[in-house]
Amino acid sequence: MEILLGVFVDYVAPDELVQSMLSLAEKKANLSVRDLLVRSFLAGAILSFATSLVFVILSQGISPVVGAILFPVGFVILLLLGLELATGNFAVLPAGLADGRLTFTKLLRNWAWVYAGNLAGSLFYAVLFYAAVTSLSSGPSGNLGDLFKAAAQKKTLGYAALGMRGWETAFIKGILCNWMVTLGAVLALVSRSTIGKIVAMWLPIFTFFAQGFEHSIVNMFVIPTGKMFGAPISLSQWWLWNQLPVTLGNIAAGAFLTGLALYWTYKPKEPAEIAIQTEVSTANGAVLERVVTIS
Repeated sequence: MEILLGVFVDYVAPDELVQSMLSLAEKKANLSVRDLLVRSFLAGAILSFATSLVFVILSQGISPVVGAILFPVGFVILLLLGLELATGNFAVLPAGLADGRLTFTKLLRNWAWVYAGNLAGSLFYAVLFYAAVTSLSSGPSGNLGDLFKAAAQKKTLGYAALGMRGWETAFIKGILCNWMVTLGAVLALVSRSTIGKIVAMWLPIFTFFAQGFEHSIVNMFVIPTGKMFGAPISLSQWWLWNQLPVTLGNIAAGAFLTGLALYWTYKPKEPAEIAIQTEVSTANGAVLERVVTIS
């Protein structure tokens, strides 16, 4: 009972939440390249851990909903540690830019280094995961490997088979995904308690994953891993038919549907000016009017 009461007492109203988001954007924009790379590398690897957990669950014939329920553990870990995930930054930094707390150059600097670090961390974990599953390529991958192959092909060759409509589908799924993911990143600021943060961010992350939408950082792990397990996918097919459209969709959703949308409706309001008219009597009996403006 005390825990539940604490969650509600620690609730942060939307206008305060946006203030916290703006402060966070400024802090992220001023991180050193070293910190951006280390934190984004760890974030990519941790998110890949959560993704492989889902595939292990699926390989055992358990309902996909169970995997979706457990997948947010990766986001919880990286957000509580203050790590850098590009998809979350696609929402937070545009709000800070709109408020004048950072420059467009700093926004691009953050996005570029964090995206690169997420990619490095995802690939690093992918290699280790493949080595562990196949005993350094000396054993069969079994059902788990087949699931990765199928997923990687669906995310690339499946879209390629549809031509431009496939590219547009990947873009739209990227929008739908990061609309929820960035809400999760922002909702982590809606509570001052750890339990409140976890519950708040868990809901939208579960919502996106259960519906199979496209997350650019998750795909940095799934598609290369599927390729290692034997999926006939080229580097150009990966980037042209998935990574590029999904990333653009993630950026569009994060920037416009979460970061800027919340900023525009909850941004700090300028103090209103109130004009007060007063009358002043002079020594000769004349009455003058005076208008005083109060902010």
